[in-house]
Amino acid sequence: MSPRIKIDIVDRKTGKTEALTVEGGQASRLVGMKIGDALDGSLIGKAGHKFKITGGSDTSGFPMLSGVHGAAHKRLMLTKGKAARTARKGERLRVTVRGETISEDTAQVNLVRIEQNE
Repeated sequence: MSPRIKIDIVDRKTGKTEALTVEGGQASRLVGMKIGDALDGSLIGKAGHKFKITGGSDTSGFPMLSGVHGAAHKRLMLTKGKAARTARKGERLRVTVRGETISEDTAQVNLVRIEQNE
């Protein structure tokens, strides 16, 4: 089964979001990249643009978290923030997250447009 990844692209200048889906060879080129990496738009069919990976989630809905090495699930104690939204002041929660590396189990990736060549 070939990987299939939904991509959400945000353009911070206009505030608009664009959604697209990549499959097969295009999706497999993203495997191994990490949160914070820059990628050329030609990898996803958007030649002339550069993007930065800002996050994503896996097929089970667990969010990718920067700073968690690898692509496996991890159970972490977190305070209120990106993956633990319901923690009260001083409270920590055990939260399951996915590592920062894109794998075959990644279902969705968030990108931000950082450069546009015209």
